[in-house]
Amino acid sequence: MAEIWKGAPVAAALSEEIAAEAAALRERGVEPTLAILRVGERADDLAYERGAMKRAEKVGVAVRNLVLPADVDSERFFAALDGLNRDPGVHGILMFRPLPKQLDGEKARRMLAPEKDVDGCTDGSLAGVFTNTALGFPPCTAQAAMELLRYYSVELKGKRAVVIGRSLVIGRPVAMMLMHANATVTVCHTRTADVPAITREADIIVAASGQMESVGAAYLRPGQILIDVGIGWNEEKQKLCGDLRFEEAEPLAAALTPVPGGVGNVTSTVLCKHVVEAAKRQSARPGRIEN
Repeated sequence: MAEIWKGAPVAAALSEEIAAEAAALRERGVEPTLAILRVGERADDLAYERGAMKRAEKVGVAVRNLVLPADVDSERFFAALDGLNRDPGVHGILMFRPLPKQLDGEKARRMLAPEKDVDGCTDGSLAGVFTNTALGFPPCTAQAAMELLRYYSVELKGKRAVVIGRSLVIGRPVAMMLMHANATVTVCHTRTADVPAITREADIIVAASGQMESVGAAYLRPGQILIDVGIGWNEEKQKLCGDLRFEEAEPLAAALTPVPGGVGNVTSTVLCKHVVEAAKRQSARPGRIEN
């Protein structure tokens, strides 16, 4: 029977570290501040915002909410984003996406200052992930998966890791982060032939395809570590599910993360970690960010 790796203790340990760093910054006169830029009232955005604000309050990160109407025009939206980029009192920006159709989402992504991109969506942040340099930040969910592996003391050097999914939000960034930790990484996607044959050879599987309950016993062998990044609502079972078929995976795995209660629990804490790190970087190199 697998060991269940919950996210709550990981988030708690990270929160202690973040709170101490935030307190040290405030002693120097720097208040780590997150700006949340939201357009409209999407239910998933509101839920994530509530969780982020609750976590930020616990660790000493200030939050500014900038809410624009769903029908906001481009001029007003991009003026608001530019203002946040240039505001020295804002260290991190969480811009909810997708944006409404009247707004150019790609332009917004390119315009967001990488130094403040605490959710890792800009080209600058992704370049930092791929080059293993401190430019911007990794996507929060990808780093949350890595934080779980670190907390549970997984030695990645020399391990065979398979990532299922190649999105820029999770799959490719987490593959790069695993590689930087000296794992040998294979990325599987919708055009990969015989995915189960590949995943059965892995020591670690990160399931990040977004296909609910798509990874079952045929993909697994005994003794693997399984990190489930997927989440969705199963209408038939009336419950939240991940990419793993939990009932099939649990008897085989050495350890696995549950859904809910696993990687998702760590994500908002990682967001706060990024804000504090951004505040440290920006206070060391003060000045306006120009675009």
